[in-house]
Amino acid sequence: MKGQRSSVEEVRIGALRVVLAVPGTYMNESGNALAPLVRRFGVEDPERIVIVHDELDLAPGSIQVKLGGGLAGHNGLRSIEAHLHTTAFARVRIGIGKPRGEGADHVLRRPSRREREGLDVAIELAADAVEAIATAGITAAMNRFNTKPAPA
Repeated sequence: MKGQRSSVEEVRIGALRVVLAVPGTYMNESGNALAPLVRRFGVEDPERIVIVHDELDLAPGSIQVKLGGGLAGHNGLRSIEAHLHTTAFARVRIGIGKPRGEGADHVLRRPSRREREGLDVAIELAADAVEAIATAGITAAMNRFNTKPAPA
């Protein structure tokens, strides 16, 4: 279903009804897309909201699951917090690495073929993480996806 502010699809994960949304707004205005969906679907607990977003502080192609926390200068998260009046939502962070220059240029540029391959894998892992959050809960998802392999 195409809305003014987001593309929305309701899906089932097992017996659970899950609403997936892709904002139709600029990233910096993500809260404008999310707030009407929260009202429309009657979401009262912000922990039931999962935001998937890029993260400069993670290595390219890695993911991390997190509940709440700071905004780390991410304007999309800042917009969401401004509309929801909380940061207590779940996040699946997809690493894009720290830029050498200006962050906006790094985020907006087209990734190289090698970077794209890593991002494709990370996006699949992020989808798995969202499913794990829905079915097993945030703690189980954090334990599964945030575990670093032991050094060799």
